[in-house]
Amino acid sequence: MNHPTTLLIGTRNAGKAREFSEFLKETAWRISTLAEFPSLPLIAETGQTFAENAALKARRYALATGSWALADDSGLEVEALGGAPGILSARYAGEQASDEERIAKLLAELRDVGDHQRRARFVCAIAIAPPLGTAVYLFHGVCAGRIAHEARGSNGFGYDPIFIPDGYEQTFGELDQQIKRTISHRARAFRQASLFLRQIQRA
Repeated sequence: MNHPTTLLIGTRNAGKAREFSEFLKETAWRISTLAEFPSLPLIAETGQTFAENAALKARRYALATGSWALADDSGLEVEALGGAPGILSARYAGEQASDEERIAKLLAELRDVGDHQRRARFVCAIAIAPPLGTAVYLFHGVCAGRIAHEARGSNGFGYDPIFIPDGYEQTFGELDQQIKRTISHRARAFRQASLFLRQIQRA
C-alpha cells in the first residue's frame, strides 16, 4: 500500500513554518511549504472561528496542490478586551502592521489595566485535509497566561514578547524555545496532530 509522504504547511509566515517543521520532525512526512508554490494565492480568513479559518485554508491548499495539507489559525484572546484580538490577531493593527505595531496597540489598550485583570490565552486550531479536500481533521490547543506590561525578549514571533504563560515569570519571548515548544498552544495542538499523521502513515 502506498503511504502518503508529503505534507504541505499552509503558511508564508517564516516563523510559523520553522516552528511547524520542528513539531513534525519526528513524523515520517516530507514537509513542504508555500515557498514551493509561489503562484498559490494567500487564502482570506473569512471564518468566524479559529477552526473555521484553519479548515478553510487546509481544504483549499489540498485541492490546489493534490497533497495532504495542514493549516492553522492561532490568536490571542485577552479577557479585559472581551476576547480581542481573537481571530483578528494578525490584523489587529492593520493588514500590513508589524508584530511590534500589533504589540504596541495591545499594550496601549491595556495601559490602565492592573495585573489581576490581564488574563489571556493563546488558542490554536490545526486543520489537516487529504488531497482533494474531501475531509478536514481538526485539533485544538490552548495556553493560558497573562499579558506583561512591556515587551520582553526576542525569541519567538507575534505576541510572544508580551505573553507570560501560567507557571512562569518570563514571556514566551524570553523563555527557552524548547520550553515553549512543550507548553505552547501550538505544541498542544500539534501533539494531537502528529499522532494523527503517524496513524495515517501506518494505515
